[in-house]
Amino acid sequence: MSQTPSKVDLTDLIDRLIAESEIGRLISTYVHNVDDGKIAENAALLADARFQVADTVVQGRDDVARFFKHNVQHHEDGTPRTWHSVANVIIDVDTSTSARAVSYFTVHQELAGLPLQPIVTGRYLDTFEFTAGHWRFASRSVQPRLIGELGYHVAKPAGGAEDRGASHD
Repeated sequence: MSQTPSKVDLTDLIDRLIAESEIGRLISTYVHNVDDGKIAENAALLADARFQVADTVVQGRDDVARFFKHNVQHHEDGTPRTWHSVANVIIDVDTSTSARAVSYFTVHQELAGLPLQPIVTGRYLDTFEFTAGHWRFASRSVQPRLIGELGYHVAKPAGGAEDRGASHD
């Protein structure tokens, strides 16, 4: 025989589902902003977060914006000419004010001289906090796993040498 959930159980369940939905939206907003070349919007999204890509760590709106401006190539249309897909998202709401998520990403790119192809896959490890009535990123760690042709995506370091060993997604 099944039991009817208590009102408290239903309230907790609804709160958790709302949190998961809002956090999922943050995860998706980030990749849409990257693909659309919206540096300022992603800087705002990550303004209070520790943002790590491989061995590089930045924190704060200005440093995040500077990171995207100097480490991701933006082409004639103002975008990196990428298409991020996020999959296998697992969100764990730990408390009413903290949560974490893990997800896989695949980045495709296409532009003149580069046919449509996957250029990098990896994992996002995220933490979130609920403050001032909304969820926000507390941290994002970008962990590239499989790396393809990044010559049209990762900005070239000063001096012109190509950096094909790190992804900045």
